[in-house]
Parts: sequence; C-alpha cells; structure tokens
Amino acid sequence: MWLELQIFGFRALWSPYFLAYVLILALLYFLITGRYRHKFGGKERPSKSQQIFFYLGLFLLYAVKGAPIDLLSHITLTAHMIQMAIYYLVFPILIIKGIPGWLWEKVVYAPVIKPIFRVLTKPLVSLLLFNALFSLYHIPAVFDFSKSSIVAHSSTSIIILIAAFIVWWPILSPLKEFDTLSPPVKIGYIFANGVLITPACALIIFADYPLFAAYTQEGAWMQALALCVPGDVLEGLVIPLSGPEMFTSLSTMEDQQLGGIIMKTMQEITYGILLGSVFFKWFNKNSLKIDPAPAEVN
Repeated sequence: MWLELQIFGFRALWSPYFLAYVLILALLYFLITGRYRHKFGGKERPSKSQQIFFYLGLFLLYAVKGAPIDLLSHITLTAHMIQMAIYYLVFPILIIKGIPGWLWEKVVYAPVIKPIFRVLTKPLVSLLLFNALFSLYHIPAVFDFSKSSIVAHSSTSIIILIAAFIVWWPILSPLKEFDTLSPPVKIGYIFANGVLITPACALIIFADYPLFAAYTQEGAWMQALALCVPGDVLEGLVIPLSGPEMFTSLSTMEDQQLGGIIMKTMQEITYGILLGSVFFKWFNKNSLKIDPAPAEVN
C-alpha cells in the first residue's frame, strides 16, 4: 500500500503545514509553562509527567491528523476509525493531564467560557453530548456530508473534539471545583460512556451493506480525498483513480466491519485503563487510612 500512496506526493502524505502548527503549539506550551509562566499567573513548572502527557498528545495529534494515516482515513474506514479513536478518546486525555491547573484556570474561568463550561461539564450533560454527537456523526448522511467540503469536515471534527474534552473533564479535571465525583461514581461514569458509544460501533460492524458513500461511490470518494490531497496533485495524477480498492486488499464490507471492530476495541482498552487508574487510586487511598485503635476492655 505504501508504494501506491506515494503517487499523492509529500504534501498529502506528511502535511508540512500541519506539522508546523503542531510545533508552534509545542513551543507555546514550552514558553508559557516555562520562562514566561509568571506572566500568566503560573507559579510552578509542569511536572515531568505532565510534560510527557502533553508532548505525547501533540505527537499523536500529528500522527493521526498530519501523517499518512490522515490520507488513509479518506481511503479506508479502518484507518478512519483508528484516527477517530486516538483523536477523540486518547488525545483529549493526554492534553487535559498535560496542562497544569493554573493554565486551565485561565481558560475555564474566562468570563464567557465559565458559565457555559459549568453546564456542559455536568456529568449527565457531558455524557449525552459527546455520545449523541459521536453517534449522529456516523449516520451515513451526516458522515458523507462531513466529507463533502473542508468547512463541513473541519466544523464537525472540531465540535466533536470539544465534546470529547468535555466528556473527560468530570473525571480528569485538575481543578477541585470540577473534581466532585467520588471514585465509585467515576467508575460508573466511565462504564456508562462505554455503553452509550456501543450503538454507533454496532451499526457499523453488523450492517449488511456498505453504509458510507465516501468509501463506495467514486464521486463522493474523490470529494473526500480532496480534503487532504492538493487539487493540483489530484488533477496531475498519471494513474487514474478508480476507488479505495486500489490501495487495500479488503473488500468494502470487510473494511467497514474491521473499522467498527477496531473502534470498539480501542475504546474498550482506553476506558479499561481509565477504570483501572480510578480504581487503584481509590484502593490505595483507602489502604493508607489508619484504622482506629480498639477500645480497651475493662
């Protein structure tokens, strides 16, 4: 497959402009949380673990939105689901954990954002918001529309990403005001999140026909491909493009089913790690409590 992808050229495969954007974000984080942190009300530098989380998040951001997997996501649903799982489930977790609390305060407590954020991060609201948007996105008509233009694609991507940050906030918030759920409730919250995302995955896995025109109809597929391949490159290709089958040995149905399975599997792994983290923190906290001394028997 790699040799076939070479026909799209360096810009389509490696997105140098997006790489520059990610590097700028890394530089801003380094400066704002480092040398210039006092100008933003920061007292301490982020810990080593916070820096690792943030830079790993940026690495994954480029890996799924700038590297060849972004191009592949417009060719096969399998690659698209890998991209979605990392972009919406893993990336927000790393960024939330990577940004220090004092910097989050500057964002969350901004006059316009604060009242909206308080409503949207209520556990029930955040759960329904993310999972409803995620499910709606995978309705074939909505999915194909999102692939029809750069405006539609960027808008839907950003809206769901914001909802992804919101859905993780009640259990990962570094701000005490928002970290109000007890460990058992957090476990239930994560479990409920896994249940609510299941219908969208099941729709894709068990459908008995191809759902998305963006991977089956030549016109819609070319339109989707144009989202990441420069127009002059598409027009100048010597080899005519007939469809995704040029780049994968999987049939459309196999690709669709594998994509759904991968999405559900990566979701289960991510949620399982979070569940384990919450449980062991709760267990360790309780194990450190000192039992009261037994009363003396007269």
